[in-house]
Amino acid sequence: MNVVINYWAVLASAVASMVIGSIWFGPLFGKMYISLMGMDKKTPEEQAAMSAGGGSASGGKKGMAMTYVWQFIASLVMFYVLAHVTELSQNFFHYSNVKTGLTTAFWVWLGFIVPVMLGGALWGGKMKLFWLGIGNMLVTLLVGGLIIGMMK
Repeated sequence: MNVVINYWAVLASAVASMVIGSIWFGPLFGKMYISLMGMDKKTPEEQAAMSAGGGSASGGKKGMAMTYVWQFIASLVMFYVLAHVTELSQNFFHYSNVKTGLTTAFWVWLGFIVPVMLGGALWGGKMKLFWLGIGNMLVTLLVGGLIIGMMK
């Protein structure tokens, strides 16, 4: 079977995911996320380093920039796979392109994202972070599925 991928849809979905993440973990739930991660308990020096761009594991502005680059690459891979699965799902669901994109995104979220993140939350004991994370991923995947379906 020949699967046709719209790379512009993949790129647009990855960009949208970065925007959604910045809003989700910024104005919407940023304070909650910071508290749940224990970032509000950092020393004044650690907080100053974070506000200067040293919030990534490798520290500094270059480290933070690389964190965003790697996240964007991961998003490109995720939406490439979603576009591929959506194309294959079209024959199964027999829905419109948009509905197939949304339906596929939902089932990918429920079948893969939720179980993987739940395992981490159950073993790590951070259920509030689990709910915050799966909520973000649901919105992200649905928007990506919408874009992929619309640009098919």
